[in-house]
Amino acid sequence: MTHAAPGHRRRKVAVVGVSLSDCGRVDGTTPYALHAQAARRAVADSGLDRSVVDGFASAGLGTLAPAEVAEYLGLRPTWVDSTSVGGSTWEVMAAHAADAIAAGHANAVLLVYGSTARADIRAGRRTGDLSFGARGPLQFEVPYGHTLIAKYAMAARRHMHTYGTTLEQLASVAVQARANAARNPEAMFRDPVTVDDVLSGPMIADPFTKLHCCIRSDGGAAVLLAAEEYVRDCRTTPVWVLGTGEHVSHTTMSEWADFTVSPAAVSGGLAFERAGVRPAEIDFAEIYDAFTYMTLVTLEDLGFCAKGEGGAFVDAAKGRLLVGGELPVNTDGGGLSAQHPGMRGLFLLVEAVRQLRGDLPVERQVRRPDGTLPELAVASGTGGWFCSSGTVVLGRG
Repeated sequence: MTHAAPGHRRRKVAVVGVSLSDCGRVDGTTPYALHAQAARRAVADSGLDRSVVDGFASAGLGTLAPAEVAEYLGLRPTWVDSTSVGGSTWEVMAAHAADAIAAGHANAVLLVYGSTARADIRAGRRTGDLSFGARGPLQFEVPYGHTLIAKYAMAARRHMHTYGTTLEQLASVAVQARANAARNPEAMFRDPVTVDDVLSGPMIADPFTKLHCCIRSDGGAAVLLAAEEYVRDCRTTPVWVLGTGEHVSHTTMSEWADFTVSPAAVSGGLAFERAGVRPAEIDFAEIYDAFTYMTLVTLEDLGFCAKGEGGAFVDAAKGRLLVGGELPVNTDGGGLSAQHPGMRGLFLLVEAVRQLRGDLPVERQVRRPDGTLPELAVASGTGGWFCSSGTVVLGRG
């Protein structure tokens, strides 16, 4: 293995392999098996030999994550990361992995995730309620029934109160996500929905009806990052990591200074600055969308529109978020329609890389106005209840 010597220039880092495991309704398997399936496919996608992989990152499975998953995969990494900050985990891990590779602490780092969240509920192995316990700061909120979805709903209501954002505008996010999913044969839900469909659904947490909320699925994903000298041995077009940012905002709602500002306001600014690009140069965005409000407020905070203008920006009548729109967002259908097996951040990176490489069928493929392939993308993950954010700017090789 070749490592950069101290004092040498930092190496460029590329994503060289990506894949999903089987997703959607996957009964009769285990999360470990989905990890392995996604990992094998991502390494095969790269064309590199698995012996090159000397770094490994995983979270959410096992008592000693990622040691148990690495053992299951037959890996003995010399660099590991088990950062766990909810849905933004994978963008944060990608940032850590890119830094490690650039510094010569690893050559190729594999990020893997897998979950049978849907199958576990179906089989009675767990309930549909997600509990983070009642210890630490949570002890001040849990007794009042302040659930995760209620926290997002309260933040959405604040945005509506402050900026006049409407239910129809929030519903527009779900409508466009479903339209993008209709183009994706891997998406779990593909039938079109209208704004009225979203508004008339069963109430989950005011103002969120069912279709404002992410679906529950099974599935896994894997991403392989490698140093620039390995790119020539890959079978894929490299997608370069141009800039990253991460930020932790709060965990107790009373410590959140402004419910209308997400931590992406910080992580996104850092990522764009480090990449040397502006939001206006981005061709498409993959944004964590456990709830419709997340998409809207993250678009504001990444700088695609001004604060308070997110509602008008995402209006379904304008179609900006569609594949073929002004700024395609969640081009696979996102967590609202494609798949959401728990911590979905890694799926954002997989979709961004596929789009930048031009790997997708014509009806799925994002194109620039002149018909060429996209050059720049941003993937921004959110964790907890807007507690954390990781943002990655990617560019086509």
